[in-house]
Amino acid sequence: MRLYNMMSLRLLFAYFLVFSALLVTLLASIGWVASNELTNETDRVLTWKLRYFRTIPDADLARAVNRRLEYEHMHPNYYGLFDKHGVPVAGDVLALPPHLPPRQTGLTLERTLTVAAPAPPTVRVMAETRSDGRTLLVAQDMTRLLKVREAITAALIAGGFCCLLASGAVGVAIGIRQRRRIGAIRDVAQLVARGDLSQRFPVGGRDEIDMLSHLVNRMLGEIERLMFEVKGACDGIAHDLRTPLAHVRSLIVRTAEHPRVGRDLPLSRLLDQARSETDTLLVRFKAMLRVAEIAGLQHRGGFETIDLQALVLDVADLYAPLAESRSVMLTVAASRVPPLHADRALLFEMLGILIGNAVDVSQPGAQVRLRLAMTQQGPRIEIHDNSAEGDAIVHAGAVLAAQALPDEDAGLHLGIAWAVARSHDFAIRVDDAAPGPNVTIDCWPQMLFGL
Repeated sequence: MRLYNMMSLRLLFAYFLVFSALLVTLLASIGWVASNELTNETDRVLTWKLRYFRTIPDADLARAVNRRLEYEHMHPNYYGLFDKHGVPVAGDVLALPPHLPPRQTGLTLERTLTVAAPAPPTVRVMAETRSDGRTLLVAQDMTRLLKVREAITAALIAGGFCCLLASGAVGVAIGIRQRRRIGAIRDVAQLVARGDLSQRFPVGGRDEIDMLSHLVNRMLGEIERLMFEVKGACDGIAHDLRTPLAHVRSLIVRTAEHPRVGRDLPLSRLLDQARSETDTLLVRFKAMLRVAEIAGLQHRGGFETIDLQALVLDVADLYAPLAESRSVMLTVAASRVPPLHADRALLFEMLGILIGNAVDVSQPGAQVRLRLAMTQQGPRIEIHDNSAEGDAIVHAGAVLAAQALPDEDAGLHLGIAWAVARSHDFAIRVDDAAPGPNVTIDCWPQMLFGL
């Protein structure tokens, strides 16, 4: 089963994409909210400081700024008082940064604030203009807050990655479990499709798959019962009628041997015709029982490793005299193929029926070609008759049916060939090769479900 053809894995992949997108959106939202909250908290601190300095008279403001600095040498705060021309009056900020924001609006600066001590890489500043025209600037180092934000971001990314891995692992585990369940159902379905109606779908849960399996199992049980009854009735009829028909044939033969009958030519012809029809019925019943016998094989005790090339050549040698007697050219092209695990007697019978029918329907001077070749999947046998005008059908539960065949029981004989192929899980079909039909036998187990 190809992985990309599995519905569960495709749904898992779609779920993973949606979950990843939602998780990234969630992490981005949390990061953005956390960053804004840290920035807003810094702005609230700066606003509180400006409000504090607002309570100090303008004449004492420079002294208050310097005094504030004396108590905050170890704190990441910076102050600057500038006159109307931007000249520093007090504090450790040596120059006004350009493009200061409006009153009580924070601004983040990256390595652009000039202070007496080594400047931090990132600061948040806020300034306001006093009533006397001077500008008071307060700033706070954002290094610690940025580290907190980076830690939060890293934690979110790591947590999100772990969530993705965990969800992916759980999804894969669920997908593998579903794959095994579907695989088990597929294997049973393969056996059912090949004719083993005793198989049942595995169940073990209470989900939709198990509900469907229960329904299918009930259906298979009913089908098995009906098929068994029909098959038993047909086999019983065929078996029970063989004995009376054999007795009727015996009576016809004994009657035909009576001296009085021999002198009555019309009566003799009628008895010969009755005996011929009785023989035909017996042959048909025998073929029906043979089909039932092959189709009912529940084990492969007769299977062994065989040489398919030798088998094809033996069948061709057996039917070469028949083809010669009918002025039909029988040609063989058998390539060497790997050994095959099969029932040699059944395959011999199948090929004999197919070649015999091909020779029977061929006109004098026609050619019947028997070919064995190796394909990418396995050995393939082809039987082509370039003069027979006929189609053949291989259908589940049906037999090969041919047109323009001289004997009416050919369909039953071809049914035996179909039953042999099915017992080996081989595929047998007939195509129009123009002229004549081309019978193809794929000698490898057929996958009924391409999953």
